Amino acid sequence: MRILLAPMEGLLDHVLRDVLTRAGGVDLCVSEFIRVSGSLLPVRTFHRYVPELLNGGKTPAGVPVRVQLLGSDPTCMAENAARLATLNPPGIDLNFGCPAKTVNRHGGGALLLKTPEVIHDVVSAVRRAVPAHIPVTTKMRLGYEDQSLTLENALAMQDGGSAELVVHARTKSDGYKPPAYWEKLPAIRQALRIPVIANGEVWTVADFHRCREVSGCEDVMIGRGMVANPGLALQARGLPGLDWGALAPLVEVFWGKVDSSILPKYQSGRFKQWLGYLRRAYPEAEQAFMDGRTYKEMNEIAALMLRSMRGEAALVGAPA
Repeated sequence: MRILLAPMEGLLDHVLRDVLTRAGGVDLCVSEFIRVSGSLLPVRTFHRYVPELLNGGKTPAGVPVRVQLLGSDPTCMAENAARLATLNPPGIDLNFGCPAKTVNRHGGGALLLKTPEVIHDVVSAVRRAVPAHIPVTTKMRLGYEDQSLTLENALAMQDGGSAELVVHARTKSDGYKPPAYWEKLPAIRQALRIPVIANGEVWTVADFHRCREVSGCEDVMIGRGMVANPGLALQARGLPGLDWGALAPLVEVFWGKVDSSILPKYQSGRFKQWLGYLRRAYPEAEQAFMDGRTYKEMNEIAALMLRSMRGEAALVGAPA
C-alpha cells in the first residue's frame, strides 16, 4: 500500500509538501502542474516550482517528488520533458484532470479528456523523449462533462507509455463537489495492465479504507484531506495521528518556508488558508481562525496558532 500526496494548484506547493511529508506516512508526492504552452521552459522554472530538484528530487523528509507537466502539444511537451529529465526527477507526471477554466480554455487539463487520441500522442511523445529509468505517469478525471470516454482515455494513457494512472473519481463538471465515484474505478482497473491509484474525497481514515474497498485500488492519493489533517497518512496506516499540540513544529516549519519563499503580501493569506482547512479536523482551529480573522501580518497569525497549540493565553492587546 502506498499513500501519495496530491498536486493542487495554489494549495499543495513545495511549502506544504515539506510540512506534510515531515508529518510522516507519505510515500510519494506529485508537484502542482507546470504549464507548457509553446516554449521551452528554462531550468529555473522547474526549480521554482519544484525546489526539491536541488535536493535529489526529494523533500527534506526524504520523500520523492514527481514533477507534473500540463499541456496539449506533443512536441512542446516532449521537449520540456526532455529538459526536465536532465534534472533527474523521480518521475514525470502528466495532468489530464485540471478543471480550471483558464487551463481548459487554453486546451489543457481535463479538456483533453474529450480527445483520447491527443492524450495518446502527448503521453507517447513524452515517453519517447524521457530516459527509460524515469517513470512517466498520468492523472485524469472520469471525464469532462460525462463518463462516456473514461476507458478510452485510460487506455490511451496506458498505450502511450504511462507507468501508472491516478484517477480522480469525478468529472470536470463535478468539480470538487462530493461524492467521488470510487465505484467507477474497478472497471478501469480491469481494463488496464498498469496500476491504478484512487483519488478524491478522502478526508478521514474511514474514507481511506472505504475508498480502497470500493475501488479495489491498493494505493490512494490524498490532497485536501492531508492539508486538513496532517496526521491522516499515519492514521491510515494504523499509527497515532497528530493532536493539535503536535502540529506546533510543523507550523514553525511552515512559518519559515512561507517567510523565505512567498512575497510578503501573500504570506498572511497562506496561513489563513491552511488554518481554514485545519478547522475541518481540529476543533481548536475554529477558535484560532475566528481570533485571527483581522490579523494582517503573517507573524501575528503564526504566533496565534502556536500559542493555541501550546495552550497559552492570547496576548493582551493583540488584534481581536
